[in-house]
Amino acid sequence: MPGSVYIEGAPATADGLVHPALVGYGAYSSFRVEDGAVRGLELHLKRLAGAATELFGATPSDARFRESMRRALDGRMEAWLRVSLFSPDIGHRSPSWIGEPRVMIGVFDPPAPLAGGIRVQPQLHQRFLPHIKHVATLDLIRARRAARAAGFDDALFVDGQGKVSEGTLWNLGLVTGDTVVWPQAPMLDGVTRRLIDANLAGQGLRSERAEVRLEDLSQFDAAFLCNSATPAASIAAIGDHVFAERPELIARLNAAWTAAMPEPI
Repeated sequence: MPGSVYIEGAPATADGLVHPALVGYGAYSSFRVEDGAVRGLELHLKRLAGAATELFGATPSDARFRESMRRALDGRMEAWLRVSLFSPDIGHRSPSWIGEPRVMIGVFDPPAPLAGGIRVQPQLHQRFLPHIKHVATLDLIRARRAARAAGFDDALFVDGQGKVSEGTLWNLGLVTGDTVVWPQAPMLDGVTRRLIDANLAGQGLRSERAEVRLEDLSQFDAAFLCNSATPAASIAAIGDHVFAERPELIARLNAAWTAAMPEPI
């Protein structure tokens, strides 16, 4: 994915990239820019601010985030942004620094959404600090590699009791009748999930949160994944449990996503 990287709104230098390349301590959020605006931008910024406070002890202001993004975009109206937080003052031998982290922006071409019919492999795993979208992604890539090696497309995390939580880079939704069930478990509460959930009523759907175990999958008519790159894509199978394709349902979920108005940067 070729692109450009900026730190505090200025083009990143080789020296400036040494620390984030070598020290995996930080958080990020990524999203699509459409006509200079972002769906759920306020939620993304709140998530970044919360992560900054928890990981660094202080957060950049909303204005600083927005200015860094505007300078990195440099008038570009369509793009994919990854907004990352790091501090060169924090490392393995110096972990105690407290202050506002630096803002690093990656600017890329928007990725194509995933196609439907995705088959996912249940894997026993829970991300470290699952409520934070942090930069430690070794476990996520390893999970995907293991799933692909086993003939699946991706991985779904479950705990020792078979309770499902989230995918590698996405939230899971399960559907029974006109109800979307979001798993209740430690996980990242994705912005796309929240936007879809807020607009389900307009599509004749409702939602609830509930603990879901692998043994409960037969209670559901359909399953889907969602994230900022793919508002909704059908899951064809979780392990050996197969779901029927529901293209009309995916269309309604995507309509719930587009009902969230883009917010200017």
